[in-house]
Amino acid sequence: MSDAFAGSDWTDREIDFITADYFDMLTLELAGRSFVKAQRNAQLQELTGRSRGSIEFKHQNISAVLYRLGMPWIAGYKPMANFQRALVDGVERRIASDPTLFENPIPAAAAASLQESQPLFFEAPPVAAFEVMPPALERIVRKFDPALRDARNRQLGQSGEERVFFTEQSGLRAAGRDDLARKVRWVSVEDGDGAGYDIRSFDPAGSERLIEVKTTTGHKQTPFLLSENERAFSEERPDAFRLVRLFDFVRQPRAFELTPPLDRSVLLKAATWRAHF
Repeated sequence: MSDAFAGSDWTDREIDFITADYFDMLTLELAGRSFVKAQRNAQLQELTGRSRGSIEFKHQNISAVLYRLGMPWIAGYKPMANFQRALVDGVERRIASDPTLFENPIPAAAAASLQESQPLFFEAPPVAAFEVMPPALERIVRKFDPALRDARNRQLGQSGEERVFFTEQSGLRAAGRDDLARKVRWVSVEDGDGAGYDIRSFDPAGSERLIEVKTTTGHKQTPFLLSENERAFSEERPDAFRLVRLFDFVRQPRAFELTPPLDRSVLLKAATWRAHF
């Protein structure tokens, strides 16, 4: 189909059509249910009069907005920037109409599949770019804060800690240190929060690894919250403190590890203020 609207901005009505379709496909994909992208594209061509290529590109634009929000996007629709402000507004309208879209709960199947034997792939941390965010995106990110979302999701946090707890035990056993594997403690569960870290583990030589786990359903560079207690502890015990960042937790959990000083790897910004009299 030729695009009779080539070169023209998408209307709010068209944007609402494509964002609704995109989030429907994303929900199906995260649930492991199949759909045919070509059929969905053809339906949108009928609704909007836009070409297949224009619709594909707009899908990639939506992926770019979701990337900024620390949300999963549809596999095959690689994030493509240079989108119109109206598209950001359209994504905002869609999420506001159904906030559960942003919450990214862990599917029951994924939560139930956590097993001690599952490997966890560690890769290099991302390179801090500290790029400036366009004002329209900055506003929507402030409204739907991905770091606050993940911090409030207790199931997500506990599932991530459990995954790292098992990984630490398995790694020590594989290194022939069953004695140390038996000493690994899930501190945040056994003693409660407040220690400044979640898991007490060891390296194969017997040195302590005091691990704070931060988990997201989003991508590698999704921001996260760090408490003042955790930041201070990282400076108090830089020899042992390790921050393990799990990401893409819904699909295929992967991780990277940060060592103090943390401000060498991430830009730390005050998220709350304590008021005194």
